[in-house]
Amino acid sequence: MNTDLQYEKIILSSKEIFLNKASDYGTAWRVLRTISIVDQIFIKAQRIRTIQQKGEQKIADGIASEFKGIINYAAIGLMQYSLTDDDPEEIPIEQVARLFDANIQAAKKLMLDKNHDYGEAWRSMSQESFVDLILMKLQRIRQILVNDGKTILSEGIDANYLDIINYAVFALILLNENSL
Repeated sequence: MNTDLQYEKIILSSKEIFLNKASDYGTAWRVLRTISIVDQIFIKAQRIRTIQQKGEQKIADGIASEFKGIINYAAIGLMQYSLTDDDPEEIPIEQVARLFDANIQAAKKLMLDKNHDYGEAWRSMSQESFVDLILMKLQRIRQILVNDGKTILSEGIDANYLDIINYAVFALILLNENSL
């Protein structure tokens, strides 16, 4: 179990989907406000939770594809967080790829630092916990928005997106390990 390689494999698969959609749709996501990105991640996490609770699904896309969507929407959230209204709405695919990579590298660095301190405790967690933690992070972002983006002691919106990416990657790593 090499977390670094597993992480990279998950990200590579997610990035391929992200860039293919960017080729199809351009950067239409530039019109999304933070709350809309949060809602998109919420829909995906809630679907995973419903499938977990019901033990069945009726739509073909499985849990793994929803976690990849969560990674990609959280990356969009981080990109939007760093871009301004003065930045162009349509961004060249090469620049989008660089922005994606930079934000994922920030998430990976955070993961490596936390793994150092926590000893990869996430490997003993349940799939349900990852979904619940993602939903909690979304609630935190919603509250930060209610507070006009200000926090007193807590991390900001960007830190919550980074954690969401890592929880989704962890869930996918464990899904892959359990399917072997």
